[in-house]
Amino acid sequence: MTAVYDCIVVGGGPSGATAANDLAQAGHKVLLLDRAGRIKPCGGAIPPRLIRDFAIPDDLLVGRVSSARMIAPSDAMVDMAVDRGVAGGFVGMVDRDSFDEWLRERAATAGADRSTGRFDRIERDADGGAVVVYTAIADGTEHRVTTRCVIGADGARSQVARATFPDAERMPCVFAYHEIIRSPQPTSATFDRSRCDVFYQAAISPDFYGWVFPHGDTTSVGVGSAIKGFGLRAAVSRLRQRENLHDCATIRSEGAPIPLRPLRRWDNGRDVLVTGDAAGVVAPASGEGIYYAMVAGREAASAVGAFLQTGKPRALRQARRRFMRAHGQVFWILGIMQYFWYSNDRRRERFVAMCEDRDVQNMLWPAYMNKRLVYAHPIAYLRIFFKDMRHLLQTAGAGR
Repeated sequence: MTAVYDCIVVGGGPSGATAANDLAQAGHKVLLLDRAGRIKPCGGAIPPRLIRDFAIPDDLLVGRVSSARMIAPSDAMVDMAVDRGVAGGFVGMVDRDSFDEWLRERAATAGADRSTGRFDRIERDADGGAVVVYTAIADGTEHRVTTRCVIGADGARSQVARATFPDAERMPCVFAYHEIIRSPQPTSATFDRSRCDVFYQAAISPDFYGWVFPHGDTTSVGVGSAIKGFGLRAAVSRLRQRENLHDCATIRSEGAPIPLRPLRRWDNGRDVLVTGDAAGVVAPASGEGIYYAMVAGREAASAVGAFLQTGKPRALRQARRRFMRAHGQVFWILGIMQYFWYSNDRRRERFVAMCEDRDVQNMLWPAYMNKRLVYAHPIAYLRIFFKDMRHLLQTAGAGR
């Protein structure tokens, strides 16, 4: 049976929409299959590197953040200017509702077909080719579409991944919940529309963090935790009460798991490839996902393009290989940081205190903004090493 599409992309978030756009721009026949109305809980921060690399227009930015505040368990606060080490730097803020739809529309403009439906399964035709079966949201009818390749970009609990990889079920996740609220008036004395606040407190999250991220006229207030049974909604309520945001109108709320470790394999060695949250590409410790999702989507499109051109399934392997070559070291470092520093409030207190250090900030912000490790002057690294050891020893001593 002749394939109807070169590739069907399941999931229209930043990763899937980016993959569909790149493939369509390269002249491939693409179907972008997405469920309507599904928005991931997300602070909405995007670094300048993303804005540049993926040509994001200014009108999609609903806010520009120039500082961040970290709040320790003791309520000690560390304020950090975003432009430390990056002259004129800022973090762009987007609303995932409008941002994701813009990405999907860009893919459609590039030539991708769009369909709104729920992915059901992948079957095989008489020739062994992939047949994507999905149910249309509008009328509940079942559709069967043949394709040369499938990209699964359908989130942390990806049906494509779970049907393809036995270890996908065991992907570790943080469960996140946030509420999009109406921002206080710009004249508010306690709320800063240009500052992101991050809370490292057990009452807000026993093993991750809570956040208040402004989006201009709206704000994301959320928490994450990997502990099953922890009351995420109650924690957000406590956070809103604490920050005098309890009277702000709630516009919408979302909850979803957020993966914290990339899958060991992203392709089935035949014609299926996963990307984005489905592949586990969310940064540990920070939970940042938009940039990494879009980079993974671009790598997925490149790998599928090579597969379509050569017919060799091993071309699909390059998506994970290239992504991990570029970002694996950062993920490893952040994973260690989360495992150690987030384990209890005593360590979180030390972690926030450490972030007050000038040398740490001079490496942190350029690395975040440009998405690469910053190789500062060796003396700065030496200073950071000894300061970090001092914090570790003080933490260990306090635990005895």
